[in-house]
Amino acid sequence: MINYGPDAGKLAVIVDIIDHNRALIEGPTTGIARTAYAFRRLTLTPLVIKVARGAGQVVLKAAIEKQDLAGSWAKTSWAKKIASRAQRATNTDFDRFKLQKYKKL
Repeated sequence: MINYGPDAGKLAVIVDIIDHNRALIEGPTTGIARTAYAFRRLTLTPLVIKVARGAGQVVLKAAIEKQDLAGSWAKTSWAKKIASRAQRATNTDFDRFKLQKYKKL
């Protein structure tokens, strides 16, 4: 998962390791083009996909869909926490008021 920049929060797959500081990543289902990213801009998730080193976009997309990466990610507590934060950020004043009253019951 990318943790910094305009693509922060999107999932990507490490296709190849360039050196000890950078990796080649791609996210065909999340709109991430094949790009070199610094490891400090990435956060590893427990999800693993078995593909050959330097696999092409078609092979990578097929492997992601076969293993249902999006579904597996959505089931993790990490993804649920991110979704919860996003939902709370979009709440209006009235939504926060209703939640406050509901919690007091």
